[in-house]
Formats: sequence, structure tokens, C-alpha cells
Amino acid sequence: MRQSKKADALLRYTAALCGGTSLIFIFLILGTTLVYGFPSIVVNGLKFLTSITWNPALSGSLITVHGFKTLSGAHYGGLVFITGTLVSSALAIIIGAPTAIGVAIFLSEFSPKSLSTIISVLVELTAGVPSIIFGYWGLLVLVPFLLYKIEPLLSQNLWFLPFFHGQVYSSGLLASGIILALMIIPIIAAISRDAMRQVPLELREGAKALGLTHWEVVKSIVLPNAKMAIAGSILLGLGRALGETMAVVLVSGSAINTLPHTAYAPINTIAAFMAQSMDSAFTDPSGMYVSALVELALILLLITTATNILARLLVREGFISSSEKVVRV
Repeated sequence: MRQSKKADALLRYTAALCGGTSLIFIFLILGTTLVYGFPSIVVNGLKFLTSITWNPALSGSLITVHGFKTLSGAHYGGLVFITGTLVSSALAIIIGAPTAIGVAIFLSEFSPKSLSTIISVLVELTAGVPSIIFGYWGLLVLVPFLLYKIEPLLSQNLWFLPFFHGQVYSSGLLASGIILALMIIPIIAAISRDAMRQVPLELREGAKALGLTHWEVVKSIVLPNAKMAIAGSILLGLGRALGETMAVVLVSGSAINTLPHTAYAPINTIAAFMAQSMDSAFTDPSGMYVSALVELALILLLITTATNILARLLVREGFISSSEKVVRV
């Protein structure tokens, strides 16, 4: 008996240590970004969030500003990268979320079981495809297709809409949004499918007994009961899109000092720009270039952390609500 209690205590403390380790790493990462990004926060202030000009002025001379060294003429504005991150991720959600929910509805409600199993496995396997593969596919297949087929068509026929009026580029916002949408569809579809399957059978049968068709049951019973988990899955997909790097590097157009004004314009995201800039950043003798990149990382960390926390709360609430309905029924 005493040995059993010791074993239970050991297991409990080991589990607590493992759980606490992840929290420790999160706080270490947050602390590191705060320490290394602090010089940029002090020197650049709020203009870091409002300016589109990014000029490290690597040929400038060393000067001191507010107690920190920087290069004369250097100016760091992150608005272009923050905007590119948010706009491309929003476009990915607009394209990907309806598609993913449609896939989830088909798999959970209309697909034969044998076919549903095969498609579900393929969807989940797609979630594990490395982002660089998506990026190269986008660069070699998607970008030329958009450039020569889709974007000229949109520009000619939807010119009266500012978002679709303008010069066509080889890479840009539309390509980035589509690539990100393809990457988040498996996440949203898998979670939404599981949430729909959690809706009690008794609710479905009761609705059918009242004369509702299968589609009316899905629209009036299944989707409303699974809406919290579906919303959470969309936010989880958004978290994936916000932090994506290599795929966006290859199809975004790597814009600097210019905001996207159309669907075709080149963009740049925080993660993509950081990956592109690390080599040149370490050539800055003042270290301010690195500090500015770390400040960008801190902004991205805060955005993605808030998004993922909210997403997991919604998913958890959605599944708990479904479980409570099962108990009540």
C-alpha cells in the first residue's frame, strides 16, 4: 500500500514537472524576446508600429539614442510586415474556412463510411506535409497559373472593385492567401468533423421525426451545436497561418516599404521577413537590426499566443457543450 502511494506521488510529480516545463519554456521565450527586443522598443517607440519605412542604414556611423547604440540614418518600421501577416492570414481564412467546413460536413454527414475513412486519412496526412513543399508547389504551379490566367481575368472584369484593380505581379497577396488556405484546411476540417460527429444522435433523429430533411438537420441542428468548436478550429488555423514562414517566403513577393493595395500586390509577413533578414542583421555593429527583428518576433508571439489560447478555449467549450447535451438526452 505504501509503495502504491509512493508510485502515485512519483507519477503525479513527474506529470506536473512535464506540464510545468512547457510553461517554463514559454516564459523563457517571452523573456528572451523582451530582453533582446528592448533596445528597439526604447529607440523606435510607437513609430515601429505605424511606419512603413525599414532602412537599417548599414553604411551609417554608430550613434547613441536613448542610451542604446544604433546607426545614423537607420529607421525601423514594422507596419508593412504586420499588415502583410494579418491580411494574408485573413485572406487564408476567407478562402480556407468555408472549404474546410464543407469538407467536414461531407465527411461527417453525407459521405459513405468507407469513403469517409479514406478521405479523412488523406486530409490528416495533408496537415503533415512540410510547408516548403507547399511553397515550391506554389512557386512552380500556382504563381504562374495566377499570373497568366486568373489575375488578368480578375483585373479586367472586377476593375471597379479597388481590391482587384491594379497591376498584376508574379507573386503577392493572392498567392500567399491561397497557399496558406491550403495549409490550414486540414486543421479546420479535422476538428470541425469531430465536433459535428459529437452532436447527439437523438437530436438528429428527433429533427428527422419532425419532418426535416437531411440538409435541414445539418443546418438547424448539427452546425449550431458544433459552432463553438468550429470557431475554435478556425482560430487554430489562423494561428498556423500567422506564423507560417517558408511557404510565404516563396510566393509573397518579399515587399519592403510598401503596403499592399490590391490582391496582386507583393507583401511580406513577419515570419518571412525575419527568415530573409537574419544574415544581414548580424552585420549591423550596433545590434539594433537584430533587436528590431526580435521586436517583430515579440509582436508575432503575442498575436499567435492570444489567437491559440482563444481557439483552444472555444474548441474545449464546444466539445464540453456537446458532451453535456449527450448526458441530458
